Amino acid sequence: MVDVADKLAYFQAITGLEDPDLCTQILQAHNWDLELAISSFTSNHNNDPLSYSSSTATATATATTSTVVEPPISSIHRSDSTAIAPVAAPPPGLGWKIITLPISIISGSLRLISGAVGLGFWAAGSVFSYSLGFIGFGSNSGRGGDSSAQLVTVSAASREALEFIAQFERDYGGSGSSSRPNFVGEGFMDALTRSRNSFKLLFVYLHSPDHPDTPAFCEGTLCSEVFSAFVNENFVAWGGSLRGSEGFKMSNSLKASRFPFCAVVMPATNQRIALLQQVEGPKSPEEMLMILQRVLEESAPVLVAARLEAEERTTNMRLREEQDAAYRAALEADQARERQLREEQERLEREAAEAERKRKEEEEAQERATREAAEKEAALARMRQEKALSLGAEPEKGPNVTQVLVRFPTGERKERRFHSTATIQSLYDYVDSLGCLDVENYSLVSNFPRVVYGTDKLSISLKEAGLHPQASLFVELN
Repeated sequence: MVDVADKLAYFQAITGLEDPDLCTQILQAHNWDLELAISSFTSNHNNDPLSYSSSTATATATATTSTVVEPPISSIHRSDSTAIAPVAAPPPGLGWKIITLPISIISGSLRLISGAVGLGFWAAGSVFSYSLGFIGFGSNSGRGGDSSAQLVTVSAASREALEFIAQFERDYGGSGSSSRPNFVGEGFMDALTRSRNSFKLLFVYLHSPDHPDTPAFCEGTLCSEVFSAFVNENFVAWGGSLRGSEGFKMSNSLKASRFPFCAVVMPATNQRIALLQQVEGPKSPEEMLMILQRVLEESAPVLVAARLEAEERTTNMRLREEQDAAYRAALEADQARERQLREEQERLEREAAEAERKRKEEEEAQERATREAAEKEAALARMRQEKALSLGAEPEKGPNVTQVLVRFPTGERKERRFHSTATIQSLYDYVDSLGCLDVENYSLVSNFPRVVYGTDKLSISLKEAGLHPQASLFVELN
């Protein structure tokens, strides 16, 4: 919960009221609901704080007998978001809508503040956006409780932007005018970052290909030489089609209800933006220029102050870095000799320790290798002996005796007689008992026809395998 002092200070900064007692009465009349109090003040304020003070005092006095129902801040719509006549007098200040992208929308009719709040909001991570986060307008908060959803991935968003630009060129590039806004070929969030880094506002155009007013607006207004030159010089321009994922999401976030749709925004915190102006419906180049010129003029103090503040911050940072570098250089020069001596001593100690470690490791490795070789040799000897015993005595020649010749990869040959009922496994046991191979993974193979007597044939007899009365096999290493 934000304490009373913070709410009071923030309400004074937004409304411009200097009397803390009057601000306290207004907040108390709205049960310290900051959004509701700001909404009520901006919708009812007539530049006469005394009259508002009187009405607030009356509401406070009668709070026990009647309930004042204020419209929720999310239901307040800007009067300048609809069609704007070119002769109409501009409103006294910009209307702000704080919008969480791409779903949750925190809106309010707040006037442009060119003081410390507005300057900090744009340049330094912002007093304005800090205040919003401090009073609970975090990335996961909102009057409806909706959580912010990410836009499409950067690569997909950039691809959509490039496709929109290419389609716009195909549809309106041949209309006889080479002028058009220089829409950036990147996602909305990247375009927003670009506008912040260049200290410009972001001009947003949402393209509805199926709307009947779209072709005339694109050819007559967007592609107007004067209008496009004005936008390219003073804004960062981003466009999105409603047929694309990001364009569709932005239309929902900005509550676009009529097309063609244009808006001017500036960044807030995380995926939040401040909506400064939106224009719905077809407009002539002159009308659009008048609207954008007014927005630019009213935003100029914020942009200029932000640029100056950024330059001052950069200068101060560079000065601090130079001072720090000089201090570090002096400190490092003093420490260099001591460090060199210490490192030399440590190096000698490490080398001695490393030499001793290697000597011990070599001795241990040699002992271990000798022991493992002896153990392996003993195991092989036992295995050969066991398999030789399992073969039994070699039978004498007879009609039920099979003569088997085994050829090894080295060219060596071994021959033995087996009972025709002996299994293929007996042949493998015989080869293992000879100790002619250094490997354990091998197969016995006959040449004509080529047959591999693998693990699937170990249990069949020599006669069943077609090796009776005599066979010639060779050892094939796997």
